Amino acid sequence: MYTIQLNEKGSRHLDISDDNLKTIQKYHLFRDLVDSHGYVTEDVLTKLRMTVRALIAQNEKNTKDLLDLCIDVIYHNDMKAFGLHNLILLFIDWEQNHQPVTDEQLPPEVF
Repeated sequence: MYTIQLNEKGSRHLDISDDNLKTIQKYHLFRDLVDSHGYVTEDVLTKLRMTVRALIAQNEKNTKDLLDLCIDVIYHNDMKAFGLHNLILLFIDWEQNHQPVTDEQLPPEVF
């Protein structure tokens, strides 16, 4: 579990789970999200929300992870551009330090 700051004053925080970060990675939600200027604005947050809506509408049956991400993070009442910026920074750090488990690393099955 990770915590990000949602406002500049530091009075609002949001807990982010590994599952939330895995969902972002699975659907490549941050790919090409921020324009070339590099600023995270409210428009970028709106773009992310629209992308997630489209993914849910496109694949209605297997979207529990996306719905959880929406409820917990993307559509959180306090989520603004500042919080999204911190979420992106957390995701970058998590992705660099996250070692995905491969089939070779799994223990052998016991019968």
